[in-house]
Amino acid sequence: MDEKCMTNTCSFAGVKPIMVDLPYPPLRVKGKNCDYAQLLKVDYCGAVSEMSAITQYINNENRLFLERCSMAKTLLGIAMAEMMHLQKLGELIFLLGGEVDFQARSHNGRPRLWTPEYLEIPENVQKMLLADRKAEEDAIGQYKRHMSMIRDECVNAVLARIIQDEEYHIMLLNSLLGECGC
Repeated sequence: MDEKCMTNTCSFAGVKPIMVDLPYPPLRVKGKNCDYAQLLKVDYCGAVSEMSAITQYINNENRLFLERCSMAKTLLGIAMAEMMHLQKLGELIFLLGGEVDFQARSHNGRPRLWTPEYLEIPENVQKMLLADRKAEEDAIGQYKRHMSMIRDECVNAVLARIIQDEEYHIMLLNSLLGECGC
């Protein structure tokens, strides 16, 4: 039997989180605050969230690795950074007295479980990268709104550092858009 099998020739060995080369502030809070924990749960698993970003980047990476290995590696590295953001937010939520249950409050105040309905899954590379860039821009805006509502400089220092990574990701996505002639 002489069947040919498709193989992934795009090696992801050595791919690391793509982040700004600056340390994160210590993960600490001034005290328990369930209102702040609820805000961070939106960043953790709301419509605009680290959970959504991770899932969208991994989906896009999976759809690109056969034809655009270098781009897929970059998207995987960004997804890995988003995983680190998710982990840091989870720690802050617990320190603030909250729980991580993949449920965030929607605009009407009702709890809603994270769902893949939050994702944008476009059909071509340009639209994928544009959707990823918009998601980063939306995340930055949401983090800034939450920082204006949180009166804990320890929490806000971590959010400000996450924003630096998100801004870096936008720069990388713009570069990828230029590379693919999009």
